[in-house]
Amino acid sequence: MIRSVVGVHRVVFALKGVVVLCVMGVGLSGAAVESLTTKVHRKIPHDPGAFTQGLVFWEGKLYESTGRRGQSEVRRIDPDTGTVEHQVRIPVLFFGEGLARDGQRLVMLTWHAGQAFVFGLTDFDRLGTLTYRGEGWGLCHDGDRFVMSDGSDRLSFRDSESFTLLGQVAVTNEGLPLASLNELECVAGEIYANVYRRDTIVRIDPTTGRVTARIDAAGLLEAAESRGVDVLNGIAYAPERERFFITGKLWPAMFEVTFVDESASAVPSEPNGH
Repeated sequence: MIRSVVGVHRVVFALKGVVVLCVMGVGLSGAAVESLTTKVHRKIPHDPGAFTQGLVFWEGKLYESTGRRGQSEVRRIDPDTGTVEHQVRIPVLFFGEGLARDGQRLVMLTWHAGQAFVFGLTDFDRLGTLTYRGEGWGLCHDGDRFVMSDGSDRLSFRDSESFTLLGQVAVTNEGLPLASLNELECVAGEIYANVYRRDTIVRIDPTTGRVTARIDAAGLLEAAESRGVDVLNGIAYAPERERFFITGKLWPAMFEVTFVDESASAVPSEPNGH
């Protein structure tokens, strides 16, 4: 009897130890993930035929890459009117994907071809190609290197000149792998990513791969606008405005937004917003 009681005490102590370790694990995992939503400042027309894959803001202009074979393009857009000012189509065999700016050039991924097209920023003249293994989904540049997604839970870091793989990080959301990472935007040492087939954008710490914020971007389009559209995709940060531009594949509108705490979501949009 004494032995059994001691055994029970040992089991209870062990279970308490497990609980303590679990609590410690939560503490060690970092701060809680922020829950944010979108505050719309402006709604801008967007080409409803554009299968948006990448979005970049630079010196007052938006740059967009689109997908689908035979329709994949890189475009320059007026962010105030949504007017396409210049566009160049890539060869018909390629399915365009994510887009990033590095200096005076744009780099556009392709889905399965293992090639990225390099364009001059002004006239979109072809400057060359870069190669990589696997699928290309999203791309951004953090000022030192490219960050690339392939639809998995991993982000790859690539050399600015050679596009050589420098390393990878696994992305986790509250300790669990977060797959289907799509379009990317590098902002002030953090990475914003669309999650494929979700109306969600996540903010990621590139050092640890931990999701530090989840942004609910649902309900941006009106019901009549939602017919025939595809998924939310496309994030571009405008530092001089301190705002983001977001849109989606085949969306008829683009939105200039800030990401705010969900408790502030009841604050009305500006008069010309939606």
